[in-house]
Amino acid sequence: MNSESPETVDAFNSSPDPSSTVPGAGLRISSDDFTLFGLQSVFELDRAALDTQWRRLQAATHPDKFASEGVSAQRIAMQWAVRVNQAYQRLRDPLQRAAYLCAQRGVPVNAERNTAMPTAFLMQQMAWREALEEADSVAEVERLDTDVQHQQRLLLAEVAYLLDDQEDTAAAAAQVRALMFLAKFRQDIDRRLDTLDPTR
Repeated sequence: MNSESPETVDAFNSSPDPSSTVPGAGLRISSDDFTLFGLQSVFELDRAALDTQWRRLQAATHPDKFASEGVSAQRIAMQWAVRVNQAYQRLRDPLQRAAYLCAQRGVPVNAERNTAMPTAFLMQQMAWREALEEADSVAEVERLDTDVQHQQRLLLAEVAYLLDDQEDTAAAAAQVRALMFLAKFRQDIDRRLDTLDPTR
């Protein structure tokens, strides 16, 4: 094993050493998710490129690849495998990716402590909750779910515009908090559907 930092990895050559360096990049395990995957730090990322790089990194850091290199090499490879998979899951999910970008740009979403959202959305949120409480049929709840899904798509498009075009991270963070509410609300909708139709 060489003496380079165990926090760097070569995802492209045939060396079995997980502590080697990406040629010309010096990629480290502490690199941000976008740098790790060689992608621009934007919301509308290239999903095909993300998937391709994930497979390459996954193959390069799989612990089994270092079975003959000793416990230390396998431990480093495992750390890299976990790091790569965590980054991939975060980047492939639009909501997680948006929250990560906001934090990267100095405006963490902090949904647990900061509930600030657009006023119009707060009013809509109350109307949806009331509609869910009053719904007494599967059809009514499914119509509500369709409306909420539509709003999710609109908000994601707005987040993309705010982050990539306007670079208005504060406004984007408010919309991300709204999207987090919608994700939780759709869980409530699923539970309501299960109550109305346990066989679904």
